[in-house]
Amino acid sequence: MKRHIPNAFTLLNLLCGSIGVIYAVNGNFVAAGLFVFLGIFFDFFDGFAARKLEVQSDLGLQLDSLADMVTSGLVPGIVMYKLLELAVVDWVEVDLSENFGLPGLPLLGLLIPLASAYRLAHFNIDTEQQSYFKGLPTPANALFILSLALILEFQNNDAMNAIILNKWFLMTVTLLSCYLLNSGIKLFALKFKDYRFKGNATRYIFIMLCIILLILLQFSAIPLLILLYIAMSVLDNYSSNI
Repeated sequence: MKRHIPNAFTLLNLLCGSIGVIYAVNGNFVAAGLFVFLGIFFDFFDGFAARKLEVQSDLGLQLDSLADMVTSGLVPGIVMYKLLELAVVDWVEVDLSENFGLPGLPLLGLLIPLASAYRLAHFNIDTEQQSYFKGLPTPANALFILSLALILEFQNNDAMNAIILNKWFLMTVTLLSCYLLNSGIKLFALKFKDYRFKGNATRYIFIMLCIILLILLQFSAIPLLILLYIAMSVLDNYSSNI
């Protein structure tokens, strides 16, 4: 029975993502964010359980990516679509047929699910990414996109709201996230072979900074933490090559 435990966590991730899609489509960013956070929590524990129980399998790998595609790919894509819809009052109608049209610019947000799918498919056949990630993981990208919506909902800062609801900012974030998902940048994984500080210094420092910044800045800390994660990974790669 133990070999089914990690897959049960993965399916809970998929369930949370599916519920998140419903809320995101209806513009309920808070509920969508909550279920994405829950899904990422289950996503972490399916891999953790598989390693601890020594029941890692190809089925689990494929199932994990399918669940991530919904929770960390489709939901943030829909959220970005909705944010762009809010940012662009005079959005252009693109007639796809004589019977219906779709909003033009907000559709750019759906590049995120496409980039996520490409990343996840590549990850499944890449044998190098065991102790590190190549490109930004989809859960980290999802947190980045969702945090923008949650800043609007909870922090009520006029300056931040003006930036987030700027169409050029959102377009840049969308294209940047698509690039980072499929870039060749090596990023450290929060996987501990042991819990000694030596060999895990970067991970421990990053976790401590996460706690401090989240307490001080709340949701606005998340975009900064994603940028910090990338910067620390680049520095870690540089120092290891010296």
